[in-house]
Amino acid sequence: MDDLKNIELIIAGSMFGVIWLVQLVIYPSFLHLEKNSFRLAMKHHQNKISYVVIPLMLVEIFVALILVITTPQTLQVLTLIIVLSIWIVTFTQQVPHHHKLLFDGFDERRIKNLVASNWTRTGLWTVKLIVVLVNQT
Repeated sequence: MDDLKNIELIIAGSMFGVIWLVQLVIYPSFLHLEKNSFRLAMKHHQNKISYVVIPLMLVEIFVALILVITTPQTLQVLTLIIVLSIWIVTFTQQVPHHHKLLFDGFDERRIKNLVASNWTRTGLWTVKLIVVLVNQT
């Protein structure tokens, strides 16, 4: 169980770092991309970020599920709820914005909406790291 909790901590810290980088640097930089190469830049971003985010998110949900099943404590259940919330927000808000940007091209309003709506995930992954850290003690 300690190994899983260590993996949970590593994933929580990793996603905390990734989401803050995305929130403060990557998404806002979309506003400064050349309009004529914007779709190509979006395709590149989505392809490359997937190599980082998808494995982390899959391990994250798997570990959260296993820990809830094996140690159904309040903080562990809260962690799973946070992870499920992140998935919901990702697939109901972020993914649609990304698809529209990929297919429709540069849209300043949509990019600003992408940045604004991503604060939810940024907050959730930040709270998740705090909960995981508290649960480590």
